[in-house]
Order: sequence, then structure tokens, then C-alpha cells
Amino acid sequence: MSAIFDDLLSTKSLHSKDPIDQYIFNHSLRYTSEQLELLEDIKNLPEKIQPWLGSTDEAQFFQILIQLMNCKRAIEIGTFTGYTSLTIALALPSDGELITCDTDDTYVRQDIWVKAGVRNKINLQIRPALEVLNDLLEKNGPNSFDFIFIDADKANYPQYYELSLQLIRPNGLIAIDNTLWNGRVLNENDTTIETKAIRQTNELVKNDKRVDISFLKLGDGTTFCRKK
Repeated sequence: MSAIFDDLLSTKSLHSKDPIDQYIFNHSLRYTSEQLELLEDIKNLPEKIQPWLGSTDEAQFFQILIQLMNCKRAIEIGTFTGYTSLTIALALPSDGELITCDTDDTYVRQDIWVKAGVRNKINLQIRPALEVLNDLLEKNGPNSFDFIFIDADKANYPQYYELSLQLIRPNGLIAIDNTLWNGRVLNENDTTIETKAIRQTNELVKNDKRVDISFLKLGDGTTFCRKK
């Protein structure tokens, strides 16, 4: 296993070697049989894409927030295997809806959604996220969603954030993943498009008076934005 791959996985709850992290995970994470099946299946995916899976403790935290907020309508930007989609859908009420989008459904385990009894809550869109968000804004209007999770191609993070802020209702919540970007945001020599976009997003959110924010060292960095 390469050092880079090891480094990427170190930010994920499933792979952290920190004993404090392990204690927390062992005393808090609760997996359904369907979640465990999906996690086991991820081990068989190509090594280079396994780090795309979000942190499972992060996803479980979303469930608490969604239930506290009585969310019914949610958006997920970036589906991958559908693990976080599954976790969010489990927390939504029977008449809730999650719209999740990705440009490729190769790894999406819709069969797991069916097995978990949440397939009817999930609207999977296989097309560019910017297109989906703009269509949702045109169709539903602003302030029409309760919770939005951003975890897709990093170069478009600033645009995803701006569109999400239009779509989210007042007192609704936007969660942005990978805002620490495995520490690369601190490396001044890293001038890749992805790193620059995350830095830009972090600065944008910090100075955005339209939201209240909390930047947590959760997973690979998670920033929460409550629309005022």
C-alpha cells in the first residue's frame, strides 16, 4: 500500500490508527447490517478510489442533525458507493427525499438501498452536479431544502457552495466535506486546482455573513454552515 494511499485513509474513521479515535468509534458507531455489507464491499474496490468513501462517524453525526432538524428534503453532491446516501436516507422520515448526484453510477449499490428499505426515499441523478443544482433551483425555487452535503469534485466547491446557499432554507444546514484536504490546505507549495478551490471555499465561508459556521476536525475536516 502506498504512503499516499495510507495518508488519505488516515483521515477516515474506518482506518484511523489513533487509539483515542478507535475508542470513540468503538463506543459510538452503530452500523446496520446493510451499512456493514456496503463497507465490506468497498474493500474489493480499486485501492486508489477507496479513500473516496466519507467518514462513517461523520455520516452518523449527520443522522443526529437531520433528526433534530426534522429534515424532509436533502441533497447530496457526490454519491460514490451510496454509503452516505444510505445513512442520510435512514434518518429521513418515510415521506422524506434525498436527491443525490454523481457523474458515474459504477460503484453505487442501489441494491443495498433496496435491502435497507430506503430506495423510495432516494432520487439518484447521474449527471453533473452543477446541472442538477441549477435545475433544482429552477424547479423548486430558493429556500427549498433542509440539508445539503457537499462531497464531490473539489474544483467546483465554490460553485457548489453558492448554489447550495440559494437552495437551503433559513435555519437549514450545509455540510462541506474535506475542508482540511488531508492537511494540504496548509502546504503553501500545493497549488493544485483542487487544493486552491478548497482554500477558496474555506475563505469564502469564513467571511460569509449569510451563515453561521463551525469548522470541525471531523473526518477530513467538515464545515457546517447554518443559513441565517
